[in-house]
Amino acid sequence: MKILIISDVHGNAEPLNAMTESYDELWVLGDLVNYGPEPAYVIRRLRQRATLIVRGNHDHAVGYDVDPRCSAPFRAMAEATRQHALKTLSEEDKHFLRDLPLTASVERDQRRFFLCHATPSDPLFAYCPPDSRAWVDESAAVDADVILVGHTHLPFVRRIGNRTVVNPGSLGQPKEGGPDASYAVWQDGELTLRKLKYPVDRTIAKIADLPLPTEITAALRHLLETGRPPTS
Repeated sequence: MKILIISDVHGNAEPLNAMTESYDELWVLGDLVNYGPEPAYVIRRLRQRATLIVRGNHDHAVGYDVDPRCSAPFRAMAEATRQHALKTLSEEDKHFLRDLPLTASVERDQRRFFLCHATPSDPLFAYCPPDSRAWVDESAAVDADVILVGHTHLPFVRRIGNRTVVNPGSLGQPKEGGPDASYAVWQDGELTLRKLKYPVDRTIAKIADLPLPTEITAALRHLLETGRPPTS
């Protein structure tokens, strides 16, 4: 069985369309919306193709019209694009985001998988970087062989005892110092992290056409081109 695992698409249709790799199942670890220019398209596409989707903090924020609780460098970008999503998404789309589960537990290839957006103890908001000691307690609290998480946009595979914690990174808004999309593949009992080049300039052009403040457009462009948050 081949499973593609993606997270944090953030309304960016271009890397989603650039993923032409075949698969048996597609799993999504949340944050379908905000930051990117095409939240409705991303929702529609993933509803058609994904086997499992869990809710991220930005899905929650748009679905319930609440604060996504972003860190300071991202608050203005998140709020401006959240307002765009609220205005352009249908009520059906918002209802879909509200109804996404916070976690999912499944078994494939005789392995137990646990899926969430942030951490098992706080599926929406906890920020737990790859080398955090908190993963020891987080992994111990879950009855699974593989724990799949997103939220930080930083890909990693970390073995803790007899459990493996995996973050596929971000498909739509990488934050590791480069523009390439990131995702993970589970196949024949092995898990690998992969990169994907996509036409970033097309996403930037679409963002430029949105009714956003100039400084927000510039910050989003910087983030997509460099894979790093704005410095001011």
